[in-house]
Parts: sequence; structure tokens; C-alpha cells
Amino acid sequence: MEPRPSCVVVTGFGPFRQHLVNSSWEAVKLTVHVGVDTAAKAVVLEQRGRNRWYRETDVRGFRPEHGACVPDGPEVTESRVNMKAVSRRVAVEGVEVMFSRDAGRYVCDYTYYLSLHLGNGRAALIHVPPLSPGLPASLLGKALQVIIQEMLEEELLQRRSARMEVTAPQ
Repeated sequence: MEPRPSCVVVTGFGPFRQHLVNSSWEAVKLTVHVGVDTAAKAVVLEQRGRNRWYRETDVRGFRPEHGACVPDGPEVTESRVNMKAVSRRVAVEGVEVMFSRDAGRYVCDYTYYLSLHLGNGRAALIHVPPLSPGLPASLLGKALQVIIQEMLEEELLQRRSARMEVTAPQ
């Protein structure tokens, strides 16, 4: 019998009782979505989600009402993570990583937009190519670990930079 694949879901919780800042949320507040792009030849880091012009239905027949994720929401919402910087720094032998500003207006983009909108930009979307002899699941999994670690590093760099701007003498 083959071993069962593992799935890990990490969640955090908001304020409760006297705890106005919940450390569980602070530690895990970056949501990372991973979707397949059957036309992709590389792992693609998506910078933004788009709100409108969803025309296709998903496999269950769902399509956002009037083709919009959030009826009065902004047209574009971007991740706080600088995906271009991450894509430049990530290196995994045998895996090409690239940057994109168009997630495709399908289920992945819809989910990404909602996560970005509701999470104030604290989300990421990674599109992966289909598995192949040159890109087995084990290599793709390793690449995702490296990419997510680099995203966390990028967020730390951004926080440090923001703190330095705030504390710099005027």
C-alpha cells in the first residue's frame, strides 16, 4: 500500500478576550494559493488579482455574479509581497521561476483576488505547470518550499525597511 500524501493547513485566529493581538495570526497571516496552469512551462509568481470580467464557469458551474468578485471592489488588488523580487532571488536547480501580473481570470485568480481583498494584500498565488518527467512532484514540492521561504524573507525585508523609514530622522 502506498503512503498517503500529507496535507498541512495552517491557520491563525484573531483577537479574543484580553488578547488584542493574537500571536497565532501574526505568525501565519500570509495565505499562499497554488494552482495549475496547463500552459505554463515554469513556476509563475502572480503579483495581482483582478476583480472583473470572469466569463467561464468552474467545473461545478460557478461563475461570479455579474463576472465580478466584489461588486464595488477595486479592479486590481496586489500582493504585499514583491513577487518580482522573489522571482529574481529564487533558485531551484531544474525549475524555472518567473513573474506575472495576470493570473488569468479563472478560479485561481478569483480566489486570489478575494484573499488579497479580504486580507489587505497578505496573500500569494503560485501557478505551477503540470507534472512531467522533468518536473516530478518531489521537485515541484521542493521548489514551492524554497519559494515560500523566499516570500517570507521578502516580507521581513519589507517590514524592516518600513520600520527604518518610520524611525529615520527627518
